[in-house]
Amino acid sequence: MPTTSTKTAKKPLSKPVNKATVKEPRNFIQTVGRRKSAVARVRLHLKGKGVITVNGKKLEEYFPHKLQQEAITAPLPLVGMNDTTDITVKVAGGGMRGQAEAIRLGVARALVVNNEEVRPTLRKMGWLTRDPRVKERKKPGLKGARRAPQWQKR
Repeated sequence: MPTTSTKTAKKPLSKPVNKATVKEPRNFIQTVGRRKSAVARVRLHLKGKGVITVNGKKLEEYFPHKLQQEAITAPLPLVGMNDTTDITVKVAGGGMRGQAEAIRLGVARALVVNNEEVRPTLRKMGWLTRDPRVKERKKPGLKGARRAPQWQKR
C-alpha cells in the first residue's frame, strides 16, 4: 500500500491583531473589601470630582446615617484625594454597618495600590486589616451557636 502524505499549511508566526481583544489601559483601580458577610467591589477612578456611587445610588441615598458616610470616606482626606477621585461600589450581603466597613477596606486597599507610600498611615488607623469576626454557626442539639437547652430534672 502506498502511503500518502497530506501537506498542512504553515501557520503564521504571529496572529493578526483583533481590535476587540486589545484592552485599553484602565483609568481605575479595582479592589475588594469584606466585613462579616458583606462583600464590596470598589473601583477608584483616578480622574474624578469626588463623587461616590454605591449600587447605582449616591452615597447619601444609600447610607443615610452620617457615621456610615464618614466611615466610608475617612481614608480619602487622610491621603488628600477626597476631591480628585470618583468611587464606584457594588456591595452585597450583611447589614448597613458591615457594608460600610467593607467599602472602607476596599477604598483603603485601592489607595495603597495607587500610592504605596500611604500604607503606613492607613495601617496605623487600622483600615488595611480585614476584621475576621463573623457570626458563629448554630450547632445541632443547641438552641443557638452555644446556648444549650434548659436543663430539666424530670
